[in-house]
Amino acid sequence: MKKILPLLCIITMLARFAAAQSAAPAGVDLSRAEQSITADRQAISEKPTEFTGYNLLAMALVRRAQETADASFYVEAEEAVKKSLELAPNNFDGEKIRVSILLGEHEYPAARALANALNKRVPDDVIVYGLLTDANVELGNYKDAEVAAQWMLDLRPGNLPALIRAAHLRELFGDAEGAYELMDMAYQSTPATEVAERASLLTQMGHSRLASTPDSAEKLLQQALTTFANYPAALGKLAQLRVTQKRYPDAVTLLEQRYRAQPRADNLYDLAEALQLAGRGNEARKAFADFEIKALADTALKDNSNRALVFYYADHAHQPAKALDAAKREYAWRHDVDTLDAYAWALHVNGQDMEARKQIETALAVGIRDSKIFGHAGEIVLKLGDRAAAEKYLQEALAL
Repeated sequence: MKKILPLLCIITMLARFAAAQSAAPAGVDLSRAEQSITADRQAISEKPTEFTGYNLLAMALVRRAQETADASFYVEAEEAVKKSLELAPNNFDGEKIRVSILLGEHEYPAARALANALNKRVPDDVIVYGLLTDANVELGNYKDAEVAAQWMLDLRPGNLPALIRAAHLRELFGDAEGAYELMDMAYQSTPATEVAERASLLTQMGHSRLASTPDSAEKLLQQALTTFANYPAALGKLAQLRVTQKRYPDAVTLLEQRYRAQPRADNLYDLAEALQLAGRGNEARKAFADFEIKALADTALKDNSNRALVFYYADHAHQPAKALDAAKREYAWRHDVDTLDAYAWALHVNGQDMEARKQIETALAVGIRDSKIFGHAGEIVLKLGDRAAAEKYLQEALAL
């Protein structure tokens, strides 16, 4: 069975991490990714013809992009991988990192195609199955994602990347408790030095507890923020909890922090909604207007805020035709549950409730238990006169 990284690569990575620790200025609190970036750039300057150095740099840049949601790190990672592949054409680790970059840039069809090709080349590589899982989840190919995740577990039982992906799939399939247990196993296996990974796991564990035990969710999310200060995903989930508690000013504060850390259009949309709930109408209107400009600038890209744009046009701007246009752009290339929900809602506000019901029930058939999706389903079937189904869906929404 092929190892995830060659032994020499692992030794080199450890040596460079040690060098980064000793080279870091006193008092500077760098993440593991930042430390690796510094060390790998130094190593490349010393041995510029070794392709493994560029792979290690690209991996660190991808991790930094994941920590910050700053897409410029993916651009730098692309350059590093390009140099690696120039020095060693078709080197397997470089090609795998290319898939990670494509995933980060939301180029999911291209990521899946390259991961499939790598899987045929080396059928027993655990990480390639993880990349296939990720791409298929984002595209809505949940059966294929499940098969790939199972291969990860079969090839190397209990491995950390497989546990994380299996947990995400369990949550999508409606097993929140099973998802929590797997995330907890992954968290217990993650070294304390991996602060970003631990914060991510704590955030996902908190998310799985939002509906059932809000107090537990609160503790987990606060722990995530203690582990990684201002971690954007944890700020967002904690704001979600504050909204359910009707603590709208607190939600605004948290979402303002998140938007400063990650000035993405969809984060601005969440902030605008919170401002509206907090009774700050003028600020909400300005935020919504700024969101629309920002979202439209990226609407043709794969990394976009089209789903948020759907709900903005449907629920706030009351422009149903524009909502459907935005939904169709996403539905044309992926059918994950969130895209199906947005498409169904856009169809509903345009009076196309039969098709809307088909799409929303396709999303729910995956097993996902999401109050917003159940709420949309209830309103759609109520419009069609199916009161029994509407009552069922709306009760599910309230229960969550």
